[in-house]
Amino acid sequence: MGVVANGLLGGAVARSKRFDIVGFATLAIISGLGGGMIRDVLLGAGYPVALVDPAYLSGALIAAFVAYLINLEGTWPRRALALADVLALGCWSATGTIKAASLGLQPVSSIMLGVITAVGGGMLRDVLVGRTPAVFGGNTLYASLAVVGSIEALALFHLGMADDGMGVSIVTCAVLGLLARRLGWMLPEPIDFNLRSALKPLDPRANVLRLKERNDRRANRNREASAADADGDQSGS
Repeated sequence: MGVVANGLLGGAVARSKRFDIVGFATLAIISGLGGGMIRDVLLGAGYPVALVDPAYLSGALIAAFVAYLINLEGTWPRRALALADVLALGCWSATGTIKAASLGLQPVSSIMLGVITAVGGGMLRDVLVGRTPAVFGGNTLYASLAVVGSIEALALFHLGMADDGMGVSIVTCAVLGLLARRLGWMLPEPIDFNLRSALKPLDPRANVLRLKERNDRRANRNREASAADADGDQSGS
């Protein structure tokens, strides 16, 4: 499911770029298999599964062919792709996390590989077409949902319920992912915080300058008041 869903997403990007069939196949393979291949290379536990099991490559190529023949730009195809995307997100995050944990990796490393499995292919696809990877910001929650799904899968794996962890991760990522797209949930943008401006009130020299400016303003007001009084006295005389 995850391979086909991400392969269709890669094909949709290829169509938007007006690529030929080679471009469709390339983006579908990268999008559908890239994250898992990165995970397997980092784990170093034999050949990547995508190169050993022919079902993976076949699924990606079928997705590329479907995307090449069918325009996926309509309302309902977009909705179907969005649903497939968040379902695949949960599936891949749980798969990567459970595989890493089963090989004895520490929890943080297992979660990291789960996230890489889920978003790595999409990142490579975006880089290949010259786009900033969508997971880097400016979009609704995505990679952060993979973190949540990976944590759930890891917790249930250690409780001896790996299959349940897979299901919970898929459901969580699907529900939260669809809500995020509908309600526009995003991570906050960078804060414009200037350390120098924040520390300026604590600078003794700045305090001295402010005190001098305050005294100068007071002295100027006193001189102006004295001059006004003198003018008034002369007018009265």
